Amino acid sequence: MKTPAIIDHIRQWLKDYNQKAGTSGFVVGVSGGIDSALTSTLAAMTDEEVICLEMPIYQSLDQVNRALEHIGWLQDRHPKVRFESIDLTPVYNAMVEQLPPVKEEKDRELALANTRARLRMSTLYYFAGLEGKLVVGTGNKVEDFGVGFFTKYGDGGVDLSPIADLNKTEVYALAKELNIIDAIQNAAPTDGLFGDARTDEDQLGASYPELEWAMEFSGNPDELSGRKKEVYEIFSRLNKANKHKIEPIPVCEIPKDLK
Repeated sequence: MKTPAIIDHIRQWLKDYNQKAGTSGFVVGVSGGIDSALTSTLAAMTDEEVICLEMPIYQSLDQVNRALEHIGWLQDRHPKVRFESIDLTPVYNAMVEQLPPVKEEKDRELALANTRARLRMSTLYYFAGLEGKLVVGTGNKVEDFGVGFFTKYGDGGVDLSPIADLNKTEVYALAKELNIIDAIQNAAPTDGLFGDARTDEDQLGASYPELEWAMEFSGNPDELSGRKKEVYEIFSRLNKANKHKIEPIPVCEIPKDLK
């Protein structure tokens, strides 16, 4: 992989898109994870204005500290990077208080996790609308087009996706090339939506390298056995279940003779 050339290609793609759109730069949500760290760095390298938003909702202190350290690292290198911290915990709590009660709290755990992501999306678009900027997505190829590991209209609600053609291992390779802080490069991937220590692998049941293998597998699944068979079945199940996120929204087309 021609890592430096890919970095420059994405940087120029972002810069060209911003100029053609007539916008004034980018807004990126920074979580303390590798994807948002790489995305915000690439956006900053355009020399356009970049707002980095840190938006905790009962966030782990480790994640917050990594996000703040990364943003500080960016600002030391790129004068047009701005930082805003918006504590969305009170907003989240106020919304939850207005929702009808449930018998078991665990029954709405996933719905509330996705609500966190959607509150963040609304905040990103507030700043984007206020300043005429573009919301930059941080999803990689496996998440966005393989297993659909993102929140519809949450972190999936963006204007453009600069790293969505990169597998997770390629994201790490670019981050290493750019000397992104070690704390982020070494942290276990997590979406941070549940307020606990669960990782992406805990939720998915497979590591990103395993899922990349399954996404690229073109042989006969019936010939697989052991862990490979298990991983392929995990990938296939998630891919099928999340088609509604991976594929464009279906449109009911009205026959011409009915119009």
